[in-house]
Amino acid sequence: MNKKLGLAVAGAVLALSSAAQAGIVIPAGDWTIDINGNVNAYYQNTRYSGGTPGSISGSINDVQGRGQDANGKRTVNGINTGLLPSWLGFTGKTRQNDLDISFTISMQPGVSENTVTGDGAVGPGNNNTFLNRQTYLTFGDASWGSVKLGKDLGIFGSDAILSDMTLLGVGAGANRSGSGDNTTLGGIGTGYIYAAWKGQIAYTTPNFNGFQATVGVINPNMVPGTDGINQDRLGFEGKASYTWAGDISGKAWAGFASNKVTKAAEVDYSIHAYEVGANVNAGNLGVTGYYYSGSGLGTTFFGAQGATSTGKTRDSHGGYLQATYVVPTGTKLGVSYGVSRLDAASTADRNADQDSTVAGTQYLVGSNRRWTVGAYHPLTKSLNLVAEYNDVRSEADKSGIDAIKSKNVSLSRSCSSKINTGVVLLA
Repeated sequence: MNKKLGLAVAGAVLALSSAAQAGIVIPAGDWTIDINGNVNAYYQNTRYSGGTPGSISGSINDVQGRGQDANGKRTVNGINTGLLPSWLGFTGKTRQNDLDISFTISMQPGVSENTVTGDGAVGPGNNNTFLNRQTYLTFGDASWGSVKLGKDLGIFGSDAILSDMTLLGVGAGANRSGSGDNTTLGGIGTGYIYAAWKGQIAYTTPNFNGFQATVGVINPNMVPGTDGINQDRLGFEGKASYTWAGDISGKAWAGFASNKVTKAAEVDYSIHAYEVGANVNAGNLGVTGYYYSGSGLGTTFFGAQGATSTGKTRDSHGGYLQATYVVPTGTKLGVSYGVSRLDAASTADRNADQDSTVAGTQYLVGSNRRWTVGAYHPLTKSLNLVAEYNDVRSEADKSGIDAIKSKNVSLSRSCSSKINTGVVLLA
C-alpha cells in the first residue's frame, strides 16, 4: 500500500482544483482522506506618510487600524502572516452509487497574534487569529456536473484573487505586530473585491472542452457596516470560464453578483456587479488582466460603503494588470498595478463626514492604488523565499484632501511553492 506524503500549496489549500497535489492520503474503507496544509511567515516593515490617519473612510492604509501610534510614529515592524494564511485542511472523497462525494473542513491558525500572551486570550478585543474558512460537501458526476453545499470561497472575485501573485506574498495591508489581524490584503481593495468565505449552494457544469460555468445562491448576510440588516432573499453569484492549452495557454472568465440589502430603518437598495479577466502564458512569461464594476458593490469588501445611510448606491470599478517572468534560476519576478475606485452618490455625499465618531472630518475614499514588485524563489519544491515591495496610495473622493500613503517591504521563508506543485514521497 502506497502512502503519499506531500505539502499542499495555494491551489490545493483553497481546494479549487482537483488536479492540485494531495497532502497525506490515507485509505479509510470506501473513503480516501487527504490531510494538507501550508505555513508562512513574513518580516514586514511599513512606513506611512501623507494625510492624517482616519481622514479617509475606506482607505486601505486605515482599514485595519494602521497609520500612526499614540506618539505619532508612522513606521511599523512585525513578523506576521501574508495574504494566504497558514492552513490545515481535511478532505474526504468516495465514489458511491455513481456519485463522487466529498467533504472538506479546514482551519487557519496565524502568526500575527502577538499581544501579551500571544495566543489571543488576552489583548485588545481579545483577538484570536484562529479561523475556519471551509466547511462544505460536494456530490456529482463528470457527466452532469457537481453540487456544493456549505462554506467556501465566494464565486464572484475568486479568479481575481487566485490569479494575484501576492497570494503567495503580502501585498497591501501589511500587519502591525500585535494587531490581531490574521492576514494581509494582497490586492484586495486595490484591484478586486474580496471573494470572502460564504455559505452557499452552488452548481458547476461538466467541463465542455475547456468551458465551464458555476452558479450559486449565497448567504446574504455578508455586507459590513449595515447595523440591523435584514434580508428577504439570498444573494446570487456566478461565473463562466474557458481554459485552453498550447504554446500560448490561458484562461478567460466573466462573472456576476447580485444582492439586496434591507436595513431595519426600511432603507432598501440592490447590489449589482460584473467582472471579466484573463490569464495568458507563453513560455516563462505570464500576463493577467482583470476588471470589475458595480453599483452598491462598495470597495475592498463586498458591499462595504456601497451606499449612503439613506440607501443611495455608489458606483465602483477597478482592476489590475500583472506580468511575471520565470528566469533560468527558477525565480519568478513580477510587477503588478491595481486600483479600486469608489464614486460618491452626490456632491453632498462627497462633502459629508462619513463617520462622526472619529476625531476630525472623515471623507469618502475615492481610490486605493497599489504598485507591487516581487521575487518568488523556490529553494525546494516545498519551500519558497519571497521578497516584495508594495507602494499603496489612498485618495479621498473630495479634492484637496491629502492622500494617505504607505510603503512596505516584506521578506519570508515559507513552506509553500508554485500553485499546483508539491513534493510527493512514496513509501
